[in-house]
Amino acid sequence: MSVTLHIITGATAVGKTNYALDYAEALDAEIISCDASLFYRGMDIGTAKPTQEELARIPHHCVDLNPVNESFDISRFDRLAQNTVVDILNRGKSVVITGGSGFYLKSFFEPVVDTIEVSDAIRAESESIFANYGLRGLLDRLNAVSPEGLGNLDTLNPRRVQRALERCLASKKSLPVLQKEFAERPKPYASLKKHFILLERDAEELKNRVIMRAESMLESGLIEEVKALLKNGIEENPNAANAIGYRESIAFLKGEIKEEELLPLIIKNTNGLVKKQKTWFRTQLPDPHERIDLSL
Repeated sequence: MSVTLHIITGATAVGKTNYALDYAEALDAEIISCDASLFYRGMDIGTAKPTQEELARIPHHCVDLNPVNESFDISRFDRLAQNTVVDILNRGKSVVITGGSGFYLKSFFEPVVDTIEVSDAIRAESESIFANYGLRGLLDRLNAVSPEGLGNLDTLNPRRVQRALERCLASKKSLPVLQKEFAERPKPYASLKKHFILLERDAEELKNRVIMRAESMLESGLIEEVKALLKNGIEENPNAANAIGYRESIAFLKGEIKEEELLPLIIKNTNGLVKKQKTWFRTQLPDPHERIDLSL
């Protein structure tokens, strides 16, 4: 009998935590978090991290893995998640995966990590090109090492162009060749069934929940949390410092925005994230097996 991975996602503030807790409890499952901001210790209020009571109710994995000043990337998550799935299943438990970070969610459906090792020297070279010549410089260098073209690369995204250049330099292969090889890699968790649930709400109700969530975070001490994180080096890790709620709070503490601008800016940027998440779920993930409307 095939074992099933249960994957639950939805936009920010839709209600993933409570739904996943009830779902996991009914299945006698453990939860693997698929939220990039929950990896970091100390980022609690601004991420709506499950409470200690919720974490005690159902065992959670991939939460509080890293100090906030050290980045945690998709490669590490991919390896950890695979090992965690094996461990949970070997103990006779079911697996529930939940979160809203699209690229990390995609790793359960499609290959997202290649095996090319990029040396520090190549990484330093690409960083230098970007620092001195910007995106245009990266593209010029990439076109030179990949004369066959750039395939389906998003050439407006400096980070993706830089990573593509690094992989071409490290492998000595053109980008179309690398993309073809990557597309032929085996799918992850091929021996397991996947049951994919997408949680949804009425648009206006979700907007109201975003407002209430942002207000609650500030009332619960988000600014004090960010002050502590600044002391712990959050700005050394752009992935953490740019998380919504944190980047606006950092800007406020640095005097870059006024206090009365803080809440509206968090709400605005959260709604922008919700829009991006919905687009990602629609275009980058398979069709869900279930769409659950949590609207009241």
